[in-house]
Amino acid sequence: MPRAAPFEEHTERYEGWFEEYEPVYRSELEALRRLVPTTGYGLEIGVGSGRFAGPLGIQVGIDPSREMLGYARDRGVEVVRGVAEHLPFRDGTFDTALIVTTICFVDDVPRTLAEAERVLDPSGRLVLGYIDRESPVGQVYQETKAENPFYREATFVSTDELIDALEAAGFTDFEFVQTVYRWIDEIDEPEPVESGYGEGSFVGIEATR
Repeated sequence: MPRAAPFEEHTERYEGWFEEYEPVYRSELEALRRLVPTTGYGLEIGVGSGRFAGPLGIQVGIDPSREMLGYARDRGVEVVRGVAEHLPFRDGTFDTALIVTTICFVDDVPRTLAEAERVLDPSGRLVLGYIDRESPVGQVYQETKAENPFYREATFVSTDELIDALEAAGFTDFEFVQTVYRWIDEIDEPEPVESGYGEGSFVGIEATR
């Protein structure tokens, strides 16, 4: 079952995080801007409240949470209620598929990536943004997740695990960016965005076939 209940019940708390940690959010958004194209037809899988789809120009968002979709709609995103493992779209519909801070919440990562691959045009790209489990922030989230209603049932992944899963889904070419090098409470202005991974806690991957 999709892990939507915390997002239905704590929507305002979720939204409040982006206000409280605005420099972290801006860092993540800038990292994804390096990977998300400015043209074409895009889908965000696990769109949440539209905090990424809206500013990145992604037209369509899917999410199991009704409360979150209301916010996304207000941010100009065309919304669909559903889950990542069963996307209600035809093969090859989108030029870009975006998955941000969602991969740790899905029930089936291989199925999610296979569905993303299916709905992408053959020349399309998948962009993922996530907290690397092996990073400093990822380690803290992992250790304290029982205290957080959103992360309590999350399954964090490492970049190497995600690369293996992407390759199994048919993706062969990757570009990486990273940001968020300090603990989030210590960040009072946007962090640099660098190529690669292994130093920043937030990693972005562009994957193509």
